[in-house]
Amino acid sequence: MLRAKIDMASPNLNMRDPTLYRIRRATHHRTGDTWCIYPMYDFAHPLSDAIEKITHSLCTLEFEDHRPLYNWCVENLIDGDRPQQIEFARLNLNYTVMSKRKLLQLVQQNLVSGWDDPRMPTISGLRRRGYTPESIRDFCGRIGVAKKENVIDIAQLEHSIREDLNKRAPRVMVVLRPLKVVITNYPEGQVELLDARNNPEDEAAGTRKVPFSRVLYIEREDFRENPPKKFFRLSPGREVRLRCAYFITCTEVVKDDLGNVVELRCVYDPATRGGDAPDGRRVKATLHWVSAPHAVPVEARLYDRLFSVEDPDRGEGQTFVDQLNPASREVLSNCMAEPSLADAVVPLQVQFERLGYFCLDLDSRPGALVFNRTVTLRDAWARIEQR
Repeated sequence: MLRAKIDMASPNLNMRDPTLYRIRRATHHRTGDTWCIYPMYDFAHPLSDAIEKITHSLCTLEFEDHRPLYNWCVENLIDGDRPQQIEFARLNLNYTVMSKRKLLQLVQQNLVSGWDDPRMPTISGLRRRGYTPESIRDFCGRIGVAKKENVIDIAQLEHSIREDLNKRAPRVMVVLRPLKVVITNYPEGQVELLDARNNPEDEAAGTRKVPFSRVLYIEREDFRENPPKKFFRLSPGREVRLRCAYFITCTEVVKDDLGNVVELRCVYDPATRGGDAPDGRRVKATLHWVSAPHAVPVEARLYDRLFSVEDPDRGEGQTFVDQLNPASREVLSNCMAEPSLADAVVPLQVQFERLGYFCLDLDSRPGALVFNRTVTLRDAWARIEQR
């Protein structure tokens, strides 16, 4: 090792003989055997900053103890403008890890699909999940820059993307877990084109035409044969509203040989077109739906937080890998979308009504669209913690 001889009388130094170079007589993967002397980071850092005309070098707090050597190098070796090192607290988010070493372990062990896996706290991962540059900048502006280590609630990041996409994302109707509905008093073969708003937050976004027919799909979880209290969605004998369409009432439940519900038979009120009753009666639930003859099959990948605990690094008797959330990725391959999505191309960010914000994934192909869930409409984790 070669050590620097530093004047200890300097008032801003509390170090002694720092290592500047190391000698390794080994073949380098790029330069071969050309060199055997390699500069240490603390020596190369200030010099490279100065050579590249860096004015401010922003580092995390662990480099604070290295600043005296940084300053000594630029003061004694650099003429003219000198760079300045400033330290700040690194960004720490709960329900994930930010260490590159640990993220690399997840990639190498195939616990995620790569550095751009939508669950990863990387720029490429956030981009693939549908986070916009505006939402990330808004998040950074909200949390500010700190000089003390702390952990930021990931819900703040999710809040920023919800606010951004609420303003810009067009609304579409997609059924993730389809349940067939047959409207028995609707004419067979008839198709209506109903008006649906593209974005209630933006009047300039206009409207689109949505086909309505005798056979529809609704979400399976929107029906209960024996509903519990405060369940206001569809059940036998109950009337609900179909978004921008009609009121319907369930009259019959069809099951398979195993007792599973496979079809609902309903009647509709023709006077309620558009979703309002002329007699002023009200319903307590509005459901999204898709016309079965016009439905576009799509795949939906439901992403959630990567870890099931707030601080994966502090699992008692467990490693951070043991704290992975087994429900962080769910793939639904038989989803049904309204026909306006048939020709969708990347990039596209939309709100699946009542379900969340989604973006079109790079794996999409014509006739085989794949959507990634960016974030739910509400913070489901907060509701879990309150129970």
